[in-house]
Amino acid sequence: MQEISFPLSGPFIALCDLLKVTGVAGSGGAGKQMVADGLVRVDGAPESRKTCKIRAGQVVTVDGVRIKVTAG
Repeated sequence: MQEISFPLSGPFIALCDLLKVTGVAGSGGAGKQMVADGLVRVDGAPESRKTCKIRAGQVVTVDGVRIKVTAG
């Protein structure tokens, strides 16, 4: 599984935006579709909210990629 570390510059980032800026999704719309299709997990649990607030310390997994969000 590929691992990406993402340093967060603010208090949170929307899930679909995180997928876009890390390159997992080609666009915000593609990220929203991944969430809608049930492909995304946050801290091991399925996540269906496209704009879920992701904070430092959380781990997002999708399509063979693990994104660890760290404090920037």
